[in-house]
Amino acid sequence: MTQPILIRRADGRRPRLLDLFCCAGGAAVGYARAGFAVDGCDIAPRPNYPFPYHHGDALAHLARLIESGEIRRYAFVHASPPCQHGCALTVGTNASQGWGRAHVDLVGATRTLLDATGLPYVIEQPNGRAEIRKDLTLCGEMFGLGVIRHRNFEAGGWTTTQPAHRPHRGRVRGWRHGRFYDGPYVAAYGNGGGKPTIPELQHAMGIDWTDVREELTEAIPPAYTEHIGRAYLATHAPALGVAA
Repeated sequence: MTQPILIRRADGRRPRLLDLFCCAGGAAVGYARAGFAVDGCDIAPRPNYPFPYHHGDALAHLARLIESGEIRRYAFVHASPPCQHGCALTVGTNASQGWGRAHVDLVGATRTLLDATGLPYVIEQPNGRAEIRKDLTLCGEMFGLGVIRHRNFEAGGWTTTQPAHRPHRGRVRGWRHGRFYDGPYVAAYGNGGGKPTIPELQHAMGIDWTDVREELTEAIPPAYTEHIGRAYLATHAPALGVAA
């Protein structure tokens, strides 16, 4: 495991990050490893979330923080809103699980509120989902993980460099159209069809604090956001009044 940078402000505290639509904390753990203190928010109960957490609507929570001025406690915001208009998706997991709610596109509303904060931010989405500016695309192979799991990130108020995309080493393991394919990656979504066990998912994603399949299959591997957090702090730490 990569060691934390252990960024500290002059008062001894880490810069604070707000993690919206946080699910079980895959993104949060990566940012914490990079050097942030993290607060989460999700509309579904998240007892496995490993940091302070607000149970409620993420956009309503963000609007309240802006109106009250409490948003100034934060240095950075991460948001993983549900996907595009027209999909019967939920906040954080599958409708069949009874978590969250059906929704319309929240990406535009999320971006509008994030811009109103005046803070740097990231919006995350899977490939083929809601339209965002693809400033950064990350893949499990970039970090030696057992999943491919491409994710796109829009960077608001800051810029970063796109790392080279490494060629995949083979197929995702599982059944496809009646034929079983072996390979170095597991399918971190759904059930059946040769899908991995919970321990296999945990190992492949680099997540060990939840054993709930739906949380694992919705999560961002912490390696992704550790990369993002380190990239941001590497160039912006002086402006935050912090030093490694």
